[in-house]
Amino acid sequence: MSNYLDLTGKVALITGASSGIGQVTARLLAEHGVSVVINYFRNEAGAEDVRKTIADAGGRAQIVQADVRQSADIRRLVERTVEEFGPIDILINNAGSLVERLRILELTEERWDEVMNLNLKSAFLLSQAVAASMMERRTGAIINVSSIAGRNGGTLGSIHYSTAKGGLITMTKGFAKELALFGVRVNAVSPGVIDTPYHETFSTPEAMKTFVSMIPLGRVGTSEEVARVIVFLASEDASHICGETIEINGGMLML
Repeated sequence: MSNYLDLTGKVALITGASSGIGQVTARLLAEHGVSVVINYFRNEAGAEDVRKTIADAGGRAQIVQADVRQSADIRRLVERTVEEFGPIDILINNAGSLVERLRILELTEERWDEVMNLNLKSAFLLSQAVAASMMERRTGAIINVSSIAGRNGGTLGSIHYSTAKGGLITMTKGFAKELALFGVRVNAVSPGVIDTPYHETFSTPEAMKTFVSMIPLGRVGTSEEVARVIVFLASEDASHICGETIEINGGMLML
């Protein structure tokens, strides 16, 4: 029986991979034979930790610092990945953050632009940067990490974040329609409430209890549960999935 999850020889670039979902995804991809570039912005220690974990297990990984809000950094990040391991087969646009909770009358134009650039513009520019090579080779997978906030508008004080994540879902469909003609699949995952540093920063213990009460499975999700779906979407097991956003939320939102 064929093992369609065997990704041996593939090259992956993961943004925001120094912690949480990105970090676990990097480890799981390496376990499936992928050479991984771990992008980070400030958390070098976290990025180095996952690189060492992969290397100690016999895998291939490298860390690259880059601010994915900046087009020049994105070009450098892609170039470094290709120099290190070869053409990119898998791009995971995972970098993102709420930055801070702000309600409508508090939200400044500068903060709006920052959150849009980090969560949405970065994914556009990175996808654009790898598209030509994937199209030429007629192979590739792009996976965008959206959020349940992009479906339901998010909690109070997150309209900038939820709008960006909603845009990411729409952009996934647009890229998928263009790149499918060249054998390149573009999909997304939409995590619900996941046990990551995001909620340690932006959600109070009381809010987390409320979230759990709304989840039919009765618990928050884990980074590994999201990462496993990302690896699936990158693999040939998902060869006929294109333009989809998979909800991973324990039943909190059912579409």
